[in-house]
Amino acid sequence: MPRICFEDLEEGTVDTFGPRAITREEIIAYASEYDPQPMHLDEEAARHTMLGGLAASGWHTCSFLMRMMYDGYLKDSSAAGSPGVEETRWLKPVRPGTQLTLRRSILDKRVSRSRPGFGVVRFRWELLDEAGVTLTEVTCPILFGLREGGGQ
Repeated sequence: MPRICFEDLEEGTVDTFGPRAITREEIIAYASEYDPQPMHLDEEAARHTMLGGLAASGWHTCSFLMRMMYDGYLKDSSAAGSPGVEETRWLKPVRPGTQLTLRRSILDKRVSRSRPGFGVVRFRWELLDEAGVTLTEVTCPILFGLREGGGQ
């Protein structure tokens, strides 16, 4: 049985995970494959963009966020996926060498009316830099199995 179930996640709780550094090589490799815009590929070209220098793709930062979520708590939980993302905001560029920390806030939760044995937990995740500045913010619900409800 998973260690973390719906009942273990309390509204109002805030936790942090990480840190995890992002490298120049990772930024360029991801961008080369998935988001080949100049600000993500080439330091000189990036200086002439609105980001003012090489920065990770917003989609890449979401991938980091997902990995940190998984390593931090999802891998040992009854999580069963999400019905969708409510909001994603890329607030500041993520530069090579940034030490990313994930802050997880539990906004609210409820037992699912349409999926017996599951509850819905709504989260806000923030990727923070070393100074605690929010770089990326995502709000999203996730389904978790109930401990006694047969969800997993």
